[in-house]
Amino acid sequence: MSQPDESPAVDSTQWHALDEPQVLRQLDTHADTGLSVAEAEQRFTRFGPNRLTARKGLGPLVRLLRQFHQPLIYILIVAGAITAALGEWVDSSVIFAVVMLNSIVGFMQESKALKAIEALARTLSASCTVIRDGESRRLDSTQVVQGDVVLLQSGDKVPADLRLIHSRDLQIDESALTGESVPVQKVSDPLDAQIGMADRRNMAFASALVTYGQGKGVVVATGDSTEVGRISELIATADDIKTPLTGKIAAFSHLLLYVIIGLSAVTFAIGLIRGETATDMFMASIALAVGTIPEGLPAAMTVILAIGVARMARRRAIIRKLPAVETLGSTSIICSDKTGTLTQNEMTVRQIFDGRDFYQTTGVGYDPAGGDLRLDDQSVGLSHSIALTECLRCGVLCNDARLVQQNGRWGIEGDPTEGALIAVAHKIGMAHEAECDKLQRIESIPFESQHQYMATLHDAGPGQPRLIYAKGAVEVILERCAGAMTPEGADGPVDRDAVLRAVESMAARGQRVLAFARKQVPAETDDLDHRTVAGELQFLGLQAMIDPPRPEAISAVRRCRSAGITVKMITGDHAITAAAIAREIGIIDGDATGTLSDHVLAGKDLTQLSDVELVEAAAALNVFARVTPEQKLRLVRALQSTGHVVAMTGDGVNDAPALKQANIGIAMGMAGTEVAKEAADMVLTDDNFATIEAAVEEGRSVFNNLTKFIVWTLPTNAGEGLVILASVATGAALPLLPVHILWINMATAVLLGMTLAFEPLEEDIMSRPPRDPKVPLLNRDLGMRIGLVSLLMLIGAFGLFKLERINGASIEMARTVAVNAFVIIEVFYLLNCRSLSHSMFHIGVFSNRLLLCGIVAMLALQLVFTYAPFMNQHLQTAPITLAAWLRITAVGAAAYLIVGFEKWVRRRVGNL
Repeated sequence: MSQPDESPAVDSTQWHALDEPQVLRQLDTHADTGLSVAEAEQRFTRFGPNRLTARKGLGPLVRLLRQFHQPLIYILIVAGAITAALGEWVDSSVIFAVVMLNSIVGFMQESKALKAIEALARTLSASCTVIRDGESRRLDSTQVVQGDVVLLQSGDKVPADLRLIHSRDLQIDESALTGESVPVQKVSDPLDAQIGMADRRNMAFASALVTYGQGKGVVVATGDSTEVGRISELIATADDIKTPLTGKIAAFSHLLLYVIIGLSAVTFAIGLIRGETATDMFMASIALAVGTIPEGLPAAMTVILAIGVARMARRRAIIRKLPAVETLGSTSIICSDKTGTLTQNEMTVRQIFDGRDFYQTTGVGYDPAGGDLRLDDQSVGLSHSIALTECLRCGVLCNDARLVQQNGRWGIEGDPTEGALIAVAHKIGMAHEAECDKLQRIESIPFESQHQYMATLHDAGPGQPRLIYAKGAVEVILERCAGAMTPEGADGPVDRDAVLRAVESMAARGQRVLAFARKQVPAETDDLDHRTVAGELQFLGLQAMIDPPRPEAISAVRRCRSAGITVKMITGDHAITAAAIAREIGIIDGDATGTLSDHVLAGKDLTQLSDVELVEAAAALNVFARVTPEQKLRLVRALQSTGHVVAMTGDGVNDAPALKQANIGIAMGMAGTEVAKEAADMVLTDDNFATIEAAVEEGRSVFNNLTKFIVWTLPTNAGEGLVILASVATGAALPLLPVHILWINMATAVLLGMTLAFEPLEEDIMSRPPRDPKVPLLNRDLGMRIGLVSLLMLIGAFGLFKLERINGASIEMARTVAVNAFVIIEVFYLLNCRSLSHSMFHIGVFSNRLLLCGIVAMLALQLVFTYAPFMNQHLQTAPITLAAWLRITAVGAAAYLIVGFEKWVRRRVGNL
């Protein structure tokens, strides 16, 4: 055999459009004998193993060094170097300790690069059966080459992209790739060249799982050329999106950098003009720089985010990347998959038609308890309609699935559709095991794609005619029916028009409809074949099923809407099904009018849109169906281009690129693939949309508490800088040394500021609109409050320092008073920062007991700072008098009252 062309005449995406002879000729192989061993080895040597190309990420050393690439860290490094050069070893050691602590924390946060692609590569690792030289042999999937003929059977993982040339009841679960909620029935005939990947029923894609039947296919693509390989490329090209918080902190850091450099230069210049020495002015400038830098901010951010992680874990949301905690609070759009997230991922019969009436069923998923049958909102029993009873019995007996219970949860073994038929019968009072014992199966015709139905033969007991039960596609069953069973159990004609109208009504709700029929045959009948069920069947009814929405998802979507968050459904399922679920959940308004295309954008139509048109469509519509991985990626980018913070959910390989591109990717922990989990920032342990809403609530609380910390800590830094500037401008001695400033900043950040992370959720947090990512970290009102408190700290600390000196206190005592003034004002101001708009009495004095414990610990530490001899020696402090403490406390209380009055005034003005 000759080798296949490196560039086949037919594009690889068009294999589904070729018939079997064309495929075999194009790949120079044979359906029965496959490739020769020699030819396969040549192709392997030429094209390489069937695996995805590994991509290297940054090494650990580079990732560690990147943690120092921050403006504020640069200032601290320079300050530490200068203080070391001047012999101030204590100051220098503390500064470098802070730098290393922040960098190590950042390094620990950063995830290993390319885990998603590594996990994706693992999905191709399996063994498979191929035909070479006319013999079947088992190979590692990495050895498969283009042109190999692969045999598939239930339980196999598809090793490469295959063009199927034979299918016997072959069903393949492609949900990880396409989002299709049920296994796909495969065929071998050529298909239209223009159809999308999800509809290529004559193709089997790498990493998909064979759930039923047998098949044979020719390898048309391996490794990076497969659909999985293409998704790997998409993952690699997806942008690394900065979170709103990191973006705001970066902008804030650059602004602060310029302010610090400017103030330090002004301080140095003023001192020289006043005749001070350059060395003293270097120390003053360093003190100002160190004082103005919020050293505790990076550590506080990490701790507050980590506490948010712990809270979310208790609500079944696992955070993989810390900044994702805050990003959730900024989310303005949630793009959710349908199956298993908004729905229960359990096919459930919702309607039954007995030829005359429509019955509604209640109950949840496969759980056989807790449901009933309703007609016109009235509960009815099986005795209400004999035809309905027989329709249910047919669904139970003409069935190969069974219900199982594991770890307290009901599930199925077998086809989800058949499981739904057994479950609905159980809910209404018809037990599967009892029916099988009463009417034992003798023979069966399994479901085959070319026939579109299944039939079973049952023994009804001695002297009784045997019964054939059949279920399948409506048109197939109807054409075999000569009559129908009436609700009273009598024989009657089939009203085909009524049946078809019923089917249309059910299908319009996105439900999958099956028809049921039976036939009596002589008691001696032992064989069952297609001729036996070719006619004379008795129509029993219809059952319509759907994967129903989660009840909690409905309320969660409603809460998201009240919080100003738009929920959009992006699914690989069909448009009608997607629209029905979206309408039921509330993503599409229940009273919305118009055609399907007015509410749903299908993948085939999305392909025709330009990027500009897609931005408009993405904003206008909330449901997108039958979309491909590239289209999901385009949709996320389109939404981000208008300034939205986008959260994207997903569970399959096909979702990974969009998960990585989104501001926050959310993977399913139960049904999700490892690829999706590795690409995501957050994993749901219960696969429930309601958990996303709970996580958003926690994310908002995290940002709220982080804002409280920033509003609390910045006045201290600004106040320290102003005190240094004031002392230089007036020619006074420095009230604070660099080591004092570092003491204040780090000790109070840990014992006081960190406790704000434990503030409980504010009651109205989900009634506020999402934060605009373009809005600065601090608004004008909070900026003015920071300025006010900074002035209060300047007046209090510098004033008390001067007063102590006037009263004859030593420089060490005066500096100790200044340090304690800063700390006590911070303590009182902390109580004001528990809420940015209300007093602590409104939110509860004891609602954050850890904060009160932190205040007690801080006061105890200040006593050690003031009176312990070793602290006096190393930090240049001295004991102070009781009168000094009273003055310090009075200044702190005054600051609390002033800030409280300012908040009260703003509330009154805001309510006018």
